[in-house]
Amino acid sequence: MTTEPPRRRLVPAIALLLLAPWTAECSWGGFTLTGMPFVVLVLAPMYGGAALLIRETARRFGLGWPGIALLAAAFGVIQAGLVDQSLFNPGFLDDTEFADTRAAAEATLVPGLGFSARQAVDYVGNHVVLTVCAPIALVESYLGAGSRARPWLGRPGLTAAALLWLGGSLLVFADDGGRKNFLASPVQLAVATGVALALITAALLRHRHAGPPPDAPTPAGPTPAGRPQTEAGPPRPLRPALVVAVGYVGSTIAPGWPGVVLALALAGIAAALLTRWSRRPGWGQRHVLATGTAGLVVAAALAYTVPTYAPASPVAALVGDVAISVIVLLLVGGAWWRVTAVRDRRRAAAPAGRPASPPA
Repeated sequence: MTTEPPRRRLVPAIALLLLAPWTAECSWGGFTLTGMPFVVLVLAPMYGGAALLIRETARRFGLGWPGIALLAAAFGVIQAGLVDQSLFNPGFLDDTEFADTRAAAEATLVPGLGFSARQAVDYVGNHVVLTVCAPIALVESYLGAGSRARPWLGRPGLTAAALLWLGGSLLVFADDGGRKNFLASPVQLAVATGVALALITAALLRHRHAGPPPDAPTPAGPTPAGRPQTEAGPPRPLRPALVVAVGYVGSTIAPGWPGVVLALALAGIAAALLTRWSRRPGWGQRHVLATGTAGLVVAAALAYTVPTYAPASPVAALVGDVAISVIVLLLVGGAWWRVTAVRDRRRAAAPAGRPASPPA
C-alpha cells in the first residue's frame, strides 16, 4: 500500500468519482450545460463508484487495461441488464428524443431473450469506452508514474466506494422513473447475471494466469513474462488512438445485424492490435492516454449531431455542445501536457547514457 498522505490519494479518487458520470452521460451531448451538474451529482455514486471500484481492483490485482476493459463490460451488462434494465425494455427511450431508434433496435432482437443486439453493443461498448476507460486514463495521466500503478484506497475507502455504487444502483432500480416501470423476466435477469459473472471471472483470471500487465512499468519496458525484449517498439500514440476512433465510429455506420457484426469485428481487431502494441518496450502513459480518450474525443465531436434526452432549444443545445468540446479539450490537453512534462523531467534526471524508466 502506498505511503502517500490520504489527501493526495483521495483527490484522484474523488476526481474519478465525479468525472465518470460526466463522460458517461454528458460528453456525447445527452444533456444541456445547465443539466450537467445535476446529472453528475445524481449519477456519481453509481457510475463513479463503479469506475473507482474497477480501477482499484485492477491495480490491486495487476489486471492491466485488458482487465479494466473486461470489468467495465461486466458493469455495462449489470447496469443495462439488472439496474435500469434498459437492455430488455423496448420502450425505455420512448419518452426521450431517441424514440425513433426503437425500430432500428428491434431489427436485431435476439430470439427468446427479448433484447436488441444493437443496443447491447452500444450500451456495453459506451460503458467500456466512456464510463470507465476514458476517465481512468485521464485521471491517472495527471498523476506521477508511481501513483498511476498503485491503489488509491485502503479497505475503508474501498468499502465506501462499494456502498456508493450499490446505493446508487439500488436508487435507480427502486425508482420507477429509473426503470421506466419495467421489470425484466427471471430468464432475462439470469442471462444478464451469468454474462456479467463470466466477464468478471475472465478479468480476475488474468491475475492467476497472465504475466505482468501490459502497462506495468519495468526498467526495460513492459513485456509478457518469459519473453525476451526483442520486439520493435510501439507505434506513435496517434496510431492506437486512430484504431479506437475508427472502431468507435465504424461500429455505428451500418444498420441491423450487419452493423452488429461489423461492430464486434472492429472491437476484436482493436483489442488485438492494442494488446500486441502495449506489450512492446516503450509503451507508456502517452499511449494509454491517447488510446483511452480517443473514444471520448470522437463522442464530443459527434455531440453536435445528436439530440439531448429531453427537448432543448437550438441555442441551449449548441451551448451545451460547445461546452463539451471545451471541457474535453481542456481535460485531454491538460493530461497530455502533464504526461509530457513528467516524461521530460525523467529524461533530464536520468544519468547520461541510461534511458529513463518507466516510459511516460
